[in-house]
Amino acid sequence: MTQKAFKYRFYPTPEQEQLLRKTLGCTRLVYNRALVARTQCWYSRQERIGYKQTSAMLTDWKKEPELAFLNEVSCVPLQQGLRHLQQAFSNFFAGRAKYPNFKKKRNGGSAEFTKSAFRYKDGNVSLAKCSEPLPIRWSRKLPNGVIPSTVTVSLTPSGRWHVSLLVDVEIKPLPKKAKNVGIDLGITNLITTSDGDKIANPKTFKAKYQRLRKAQKALSRKQKGSCNREKARLNVARIHAQIVDARTDFLPFGTLREQKLTTQLIRDNQVIVVEDLAVKNMVKNHKLANAISDASWSEMVRQLKYKSEWYGRELVKIDRWFPSSKRCSHCGHIVEKMPLNIRQWECPECSAEHDRDINASVNILAAGLAVSVCGATVRPEQSKSARAGAMKQKPKLC
Repeated sequence: MTQKAFKYRFYPTPEQEQLLRKTLGCTRLVYNRALVARTQCWYSRQERIGYKQTSAMLTDWKKEPELAFLNEVSCVPLQQGLRHLQQAFSNFFAGRAKYPNFKKKRNGGSAEFTKSAFRYKDGNVSLAKCSEPLPIRWSRKLPNGVIPSTVTVSLTPSGRWHVSLLVDVEIKPLPKKAKNVGIDLGITNLITTSDGDKIANPKTFKAKYQRLRKAQKALSRKQKGSCNREKARLNVARIHAQIVDARTDFLPFGTLREQKLTTQLIRDNQVIVVEDLAVKNMVKNHKLANAISDASWSEMVRQLKYKSEWYGRELVKIDRWFPSSKRCSHCGHIVEKMPLNIRQWECPECSAEHDRDINASVNILAAGLAVSVCGATVRPEQSKSARAGAMKQKPKLC
């Protein structure tokens, strides 16, 4: 069984919205107070406190007259917020994330309800202390016979309400394919496959840049705390939401969206090979940071990763230092330099003419198959990175 979340838009009634906003506010307050308590305890006494101690603090907070409103909402989202804080500290101490930040009202927020705090019956979701079920816009049906284990209600900065239902489903692996593909990620072309297909980058941020710039200028001129500033903030948030929607919902082939694009790659190929790009380091180049961030390379690879696990495919990441663009896919000759402005080049050894991106994707596929089958390293010898061979598998007999 695999856990899968189904996210839907819903439009709460005025009474429901009032209760949900109060729930989000209380969850945010408890999270921030617990974060302050844990931080002060460490700096004052060099002691760590965990979920058990913060849960006891929550019980004491509810008894204080100025915090009596915490009893007006369900206790489950408050406890779940403390659990999320505990997980955030665990990720911090493990080196997987930075120190937890305070939650802000302008960012919206979320509240998580477990089975004891909601009821799912006849396709309706009713939350604790809510007299009516949520008016959900069911854009797709839940699998037959499943019951949600967790319901998460979220509010975006632009004012959109969403509900996410976590269910356990059985995903059947797809039939095996004999075809493999290498993918070269780029800026002009979002992806280039080893089959010679190119998908243009829609550049959604650039299309909305002027509107966003004008809205942000208007926001900067508004007085803090005024109603007009809140209206301007909502306008900026809506433009950002439009950018996100366009980024995840563009039509590269006229029929395939980004989600469907990764699904199509998974369905048509048994092995998908990509480069293990250090996007976090690449965006430090201020000339290309906007273009790289707008391309959403990490999101594309993330989708390919979990879908390959679901459907029985193999995703191979080759070393980021592999010279895929500088290597001739015909004879293997490696040229010394390959500036970004060179999109077509001729091999000095075999005189083969190459399209830069297609040649790179062909080399990526060949290197990925070598790693997948034989566990061979594809790292160039002249590289001096400390992570040499990090993606190499253990040698196999071949």
